[in-house]
Amino acid sequence: MKLSSPRFKGLAVTLGASFWFFVIITTLGIFQIEIWLSFFAGVFIFTQIFAKKISKGLDKFAIFNTKFFLGCLFIFVVSLYGIFFKLLRIDLLRLQKNENSYWLDIEENQTDNLGKQY
Repeated sequence: MKLSSPRFKGLAVTLGASFWFFVIITTLGIFQIEIWLSFFAGVFIFTQIFAKKISKGLDKFAIFNTKFFLGCLFIFVVSLYGIFFKLLRIDLLRLQKNENSYWLDIEENQTDNLGKQY
């Protein structure tokens, strides 16, 4: 972001702030398109007018927003994998024998069942 123009930084920060504003007002159950558009327009106008003066602040906000968003995404994806593995009864560590697991039982596969390949 340090090499980007201040106007682009303002646009990136506007989009990031608008995304989190959308998430918050939707979670609270008070989402209206007029409220969101007015927030978006206000932040966009503010960041475009003062882009050169607040360029360093825009950098810091964009970096924080990216780290926070990717952190949330990582936690969400890891949680989904945990839920899916629990639902499918997949034991990744094979600590316990589970009758309803999809893992192959190593003790059942013996070498005398395998034929020669030549």
